[in-house]
Order: sequence, then C-alpha cells, then structure tokens
Amino acid sequence: MIAVDTNILLYADREETPQHRAALRALRRLAEGHEAWAIPIQCVGEFLRVVSHDRVFQPPTPIGEALASIESLLASPSARVLVPGGRYLRILREVIERAEVRGNLVFDAQIAAVCLEHGATTLLTEDRDFTRFQGIKPLSLAAFLAD
Repeated sequence: MIAVDTNILLYADREETPQHRAALRALRRLAEGHEAWAIPIQCVGEFLRVVSHDRVFQPPTPIGEALASIESLLASPSARVLVPGGRYLRILREVIERAEVRGNLVFDAQIAAVCLEHGATTLLTEDRDFTRFQGIKPLSLAAFLAD
C-alpha cells in the first residue's frame, strides 16, 4: 500500500506550487485506481494546519474547503486513513531509535511509524528526510507518474 505525505496534498491543493499539476495527477490516479492507498492521520492534520495558515499562503485555503478536499479524496473506495493502533508506540520507538531522530524529525517518524504499522511501505513524498526510516521507501511524484 502506498501512503501520501502532506507535501503532495499541499501541492495538489495550491495551484501556485510548481508541483501542482503532478500532485493532482498522482492523487487522481490513486483515487481512481483499485489498489489500496492511504493518508496518515498526521498528514491530514498537518495539511489542514499549513494550507489554512495566512503566514504560509496568501490567501490561505478556507478551512472548510481544505476539509472538503480531504473528504473528497477519502471518498475513493480504495482510500484509507492510517491511525495509530496497538503497535504504534512500539514501532515509533523503534523508528526513532534506528534513525536517531529528535526535534522536528520526530513528526516524520510518527508518519513512518503509522505507515509501517499498517503495511504502507511506500510513501509518495518530495521530502528526502524519509530516506532515513528503515522500511519506508520514499517515492517522488516524478517516479510515481513515470510508472
């Protein structure tokens, strides 16, 4: 199963980003496909926070529109939301210790841990920080769309 990182959601939402068209195409391909794909719950919250922030985007995306975008994606029959379960904390500890992360990278470790808990070993992302997490294969938009 492939999971989608926050930056892909942001690029798809915001037309002014250089990766907008590619991100939109990638999300459409996932949503219209038959294979299971997912959005980690942490990425839902982060997307809503960033896209609606007036110091990040001018104008920011209205929160209602941002929520509708997420709901629309998750209406796909093949979409899942990845939420922490019973093994999450143990996996998070392992991910943090193996990658020796701290500070802001702990948030990325949370995304990696929830993905691993649910068997999502590929993460569609433009964030190279995910290369440090064993068991997670970061996949760029260009590589995903070339496939």
